[in-house]
Amino acid sequence: MKSFHSKLAVLLSLIFFTCLFSCKTIKRVHHVAHLFEEAKIVENFRTLHEAFPSRTLEASTTPFTYPKSKNQALPSHFDFEGNSLSIPQFLEDSKTTGFLIIQNDSITFENYYLGNHASQVNISWSVAKSFISTLFGIAVDEGYINSLSQNVEEYVPELVGSAYEGVQIKDVLQMSSGIKFNEDYADFKSDINRWGRHFAFGRSQDKFAASLTREREPGTYNKYISIDTHVLGMILTRATKQSITDYMQQKLWEPLGMEHDAYWSIDNTGMEVALCGLNATLRDYAKLGSLYINDGKWQGKQVISSDWIHAATTPDAPHLQAGKNNPQSAHNLGYAYQWWIPDGTDGEFLAQGVYNQFIYGNPATKTVIVKLSANDKFNDESFVPSKWEANLAMFRAIAAAK
Repeated sequence: MKSFHSKLAVLLSLIFFTCLFSCKTIKRVHHVAHLFEEAKIVENFRTLHEAFPSRTLEASTTPFTYPKSKNQALPSHFDFEGNSLSIPQFLEDSKTTGFLIIQNDSITFENYYLGNHASQVNISWSVAKSFISTLFGIAVDEGYINSLSQNVEEYVPELVGSAYEGVQIKDVLQMSSGIKFNEDYADFKSDINRWGRHFAFGRSQDKFAASLTREREPGTYNKYISIDTHVLGMILTRATKQSITDYMQQKLWEPLGMEHDAYWSIDNTGMEVALCGLNATLRDYAKLGSLYINDGKWQGKQVISSDWIHAATTPDAPHLQAGKNNPQSAHNLGYAYQWWIPDGTDGEFLAQGVYNQFIYGNPATKTVIVKLSANDKFNDESFVPSKWEANLAMFRAIAAAK
């Protein structure tokens, strides 16, 4: 009888935990399915870390607060494609939730919209990629990664036999891996949306990366492939023998004086969603831009080498150059190490996330601008506030006015 009761207890426990796991999975899948709906998108973007498993980045023990002057007036308008556009209206139309301007390491404008506030975290989407690049640079500086010319599988043997075998790390950093991938968020069957559903069911991102196929010779064509950033995350964790969260806590979050806790979404294996899963506050996002504006120094300390800062923001091959008619690129923007590089002479750089998340840096004018948004019209190509070109034109107008 005792044996029967023991077996029954085990069976009931298995049923309970199976139902609990299934309920959590169903909730996650439902959340993903309704993530970008107009009525829910703003709230979803600021609570995504609560809907999915995550690891916490703890606020720095020595938090840094930017000096703040009284909010200076924004330029009223900016020019785009022959039209004069109102900046306040543009911010409203793109459902901006936070807008911050740092000039010469001081806040000159800061405002929150649609219920957000200074301590509110928001999902960064692909802005997270530029944080991964920075961690990668620190790992190179510290000798964890010997050379960017090494092949991916030298650090991640699980990718032997996959399309990533034989691909140099540098080509992955520069989104030139040659992997076949459809990044169209408006296409339900696209690879990025397949990945989203895969993640929602709690499946391994590592296995998803290993399942992809080759399309081109690596290092010959610039095509945005979010899973490339996941592979960088795999290399980073294997090389440092730490989680992305733990390494970032030591190397960025603490030394940059981050003011608030942040959260990395993780999959069921405990791997961070390196390609888009960082949830942080407006000011703390800005500090990454300030680090790059100041050539890798923070409060007099060299956090990351100036060599990496330069390489990370400089396209160094024909297929990475900005321009509308580059036959070796799928993009009009230039690209370097997980940073977008506009055409121009000011050394500008951009971190971009879908639905209009941005960190813009202009070293020539010492300007950093951060824009967080929940633009449910992002996939409407005719909607001007959704266009990166229009956002860049606004950032440039603001930088020129300072």
